[in-house]
Amino acid sequence: MADSIHTARWISQINGQGWDIHLFPSKDYGVTHPDLRNMTIYHSLYGRRKDCDPTVNLHGVPIISSRAASLGRRMVRRMVPHYRVLQLKRVIQNLHPDIIHSMEIQEAGYLSLDTKRRFRGEFPSWIVTNWGSDIYFFGRLPDHVDKIKAVLSACDYYACECVRDVHLAKQMGLKGRVLPVLPNTGGFDLERTAQLRQPGPASARRMILLKGYQGWSGRALVGLRAIALCAGQLQGYRVAIYSASPEVRIAAEIVAQSTGIPIDLIPLCSHDEMLRLYGRSRIYIGLGISDAISTSLLEAIVMGAFPIQSCTACADEWIVDREMGLIVPPEDPEPVAAAIRRALSDDALVDRASELNAALAQERLDQRVIRPQVIAMYERVAGEPKERPS
Repeated sequence: MADSIHTARWISQINGQGWDIHLFPSKDYGVTHPDLRNMTIYHSLYGRRKDCDPTVNLHGVPIISSRAASLGRRMVRRMVPHYRVLQLKRVIQNLHPDIIHSMEIQEAGYLSLDTKRRFRGEFPSWIVTNWGSDIYFFGRLPDHVDKIKAVLSACDYYACECVRDVHLAKQMGLKGRVLPVLPNTGGFDLERTAQLRQPGPASARRMILLKGYQGWSGRALVGLRAIALCAGQLQGYRVAIYSASPEVRIAAEIVAQSTGIPIDLIPLCSHDEMLRLYGRSRIYIGLGISDAISTSLLEAIVMGAFPIQSCTACADEWIVDREMGLIVPPEDPEPVAAAIRRALSDDALVDRASELNAALAQERLDQRVIRPQVIAMYERVAGEPKERPS
């Protein structure tokens, strides 16, 4: 996804290696994330954008405006439904890449599979990375089961960020080799993040940070209800909600009026500004019915916010429940409220968790630890024979 900060952060780890990097957007929006650098990107039609880095070489048809480009893409899609498959096939035939890496399954994985089925000759070594709920959630939906199984059967390598998802992939017919389990967004510059943290102990902070996703997975409304149940203990605190969906915004206004708790709805901001929010928060709350390792959880770990995370996001592969955070069910506000009360009342727990999580970040989240593993992963794939184990 060329508009994703997660894509930009992952690719930044392999910039500077002298490798020729090409990005084919699995969602044809014509949008290039401003943090992408030193690569070629293949849109179909795209509007002229001033925020694209000059080191990025855009392929496709430039249109005078993004609106006109969007209209053109809809017309092309109507006339040639599989136009992106045909484009990707042509790009692969012209480039002869050493490696194809599908970053996410439901768009990139399916697109790559359709292209491989139409491809004549040997298809390059193919890595499939599981993002978020690609298998854990979509693997239970009838419309996706056979497609996911087909991708896992056809790929040469599988990467993910949860040990849980390795087991699920094998159950769904994975035949390729399993690569190291690493966060899909890469590591953090811990020297930089330390500068963004509020000085002093985490227990001295007076902000509660809630992830505002509400939809097929997110359960921010459960978090808001839990916060309302804790109104008596939240005197002197502010609540901040980021990425709030419309229904969460409305509910936040109602909760603020009925309880008197100050609630701030955080507008879209830079990654540094988001990290500062974590660095000023005593508690982070992230709830959803499905995810891989939540990037928000990792950001809370790095920035010293006490994590309250739903049990559906591999949190147990990172933190020890009741020592480094609290793991809760995603759809019941009562245990979430109990977790909030405990994190509000127990300064020693919050400060100890901050210390333990800082050590965890040094061991598993430092970009100086993760980046060499990512580089070695690609070097391994490029150097191994194409045959897959039976």
